[in-house]
Amino acid sequence: MSNAKSTSSSLHRKDAGWSGRFAEPVAEFVLRYTASVNFDQRLALADIAGSLAHAAMLAKVGVLGADDLAAIERGLAQIRGEIERGEFAWQLALEDVHLNIERRLTELAGDAGKRLHTGRSRNDQVATDVRLWLRTEVDNLLILLAELQSALVGQAERHADTVMPGFTHLQVAQPVTFGHHMLAYVEMFERDRERLTDARRRINRLPLGAAALAGTTFPIDRAFVAAQLGFEGLCQNSLDAVSDRDFAIEFCAAAALVMTHISRLSEELVLWMSPRFGFIRLPDRFTTGSSIMPQKKNPDVPELARGKSGRVTGHLMSLLMLMKGQPLAYNKDNQEDKEPLFDTVDTLRDTLRAFIEMVPGIEVEPAAMRAAAEEGFATATDLADYLVRRGLPFRDAHEAVARVVRLAQERGCELAALPLADLQRFAPQVEEDVAHVLGVEGSVAARHHVGGTAPKQVLQQVAAWQARLAPR
Repeated sequence: MSNAKSTSSSLHRKDAGWSGRFAEPVAEFVLRYTASVNFDQRLALADIAGSLAHAAMLAKVGVLGADDLAAIERGLAQIRGEIERGEFAWQLALEDVHLNIERRLTELAGDAGKRLHTGRSRNDQVATDVRLWLRTEVDNLLILLAELQSALVGQAERHADTVMPGFTHLQVAQPVTFGHHMLAYVEMFERDRERLTDARRRINRLPLGAAALAGTTFPIDRAFVAAQLGFEGLCQNSLDAVSDRDFAIEFCAAAALVMTHISRLSEELVLWMSPRFGFIRLPDRFTTGSSIMPQKKNPDVPELARGKSGRVTGHLMSLLMLMKGQPLAYNKDNQEDKEPLFDTVDTLRDTLRAFIEMVPGIEVEPAAMRAAAEEGFATATDLADYLVRRGLPFRDAHEAVARVVRLAQERGCELAALPLADLQRFAPQVEEDVAHVLGVEGSVAARHHVGGTAPKQVLQQVAAWQARLAPR
């Protein structure tokens, strides 16, 4: 069995901030296992912003001198530049983004850099950094969601009167318009925007000042720090402040719903592009071919987005499982919150960008859509409604139309092709004006109310969404 010291780090972790308690260095494999600097580097600018606000507060309350504050501010400005230029030397031995920046600051600012950590802990520091970073990402995602909605609204405007079959159970149900169908996704993504906006309020609360778990003995001014960083409120309990990851879970839940909606749209695009449907064509740059079948044009982007929705949902489950057994307050388990959260943001952002570019390029085949709408007796409900308006109870009308559908099926024709006399055999109330009712255009036009598929309604909704989504 190998000696533990033979696999230990040669560094005694003087920069770790806790080395004095330990008699031997951390084992190399433990260092690699516990370090987060390879993935939490993306928090660097948020960490610097938080440190600047914390330093300004310490100076305000008299804990930090003016010279120390100036040295810290100069040092952090230099570090920010090094990071932005890709010149910063990240060290695995320093474990995470916070200690890497603190070590470099101490090199630049001397003892002033060592004083920066007064009145705070990495526990409240990382919670603050993640909230700052996620708040910005949510703002960017809200913009992307609005852009995707605008792309869908554009398709709705172009195809407000393009008739297609509406499905239930993937069976032809009733005629709708393609524009109406697109607006259904606009509604879904609006709920997503509302959820993210609401979640942002809970993200935007300041944990800094909770220190390790119990607060600090220094006379800190948390409200000042919150104002400096643009937080809307303070986390009111120090134990909860450092251990809470509800905000990350809530974000991932909202993100999983966005991806679920994108996955539903993707599934429809895949189906509609199939020759069995032939409803749409996707731009070539969003499709690929086959290595063996030269005729293939595969909808890779929608398929991959459909697959990535499972990835994001998996991250949500990971975070829920991460937190379910943790006692208060901070535990090392919480380091595992970042990779699922980061990947959720990356996946959602990239997927939205792909769809924002792809949706305007979708080409619709109106003739194929109309033909499909005429194939499945889609106006049967319209005929039943017609009979009800002529005094027949709905259940009786339903039965009569079911018999009409059976006759049409036996003859291999659509309802509109049946002679008037045949229709009157089942329902004497039918008159010549039924022809308008049985046509798909008449069917969609008749649903002229808020939320209906009538082209006029679609255009009204389009105008309302264009006003709502217009840049301000």
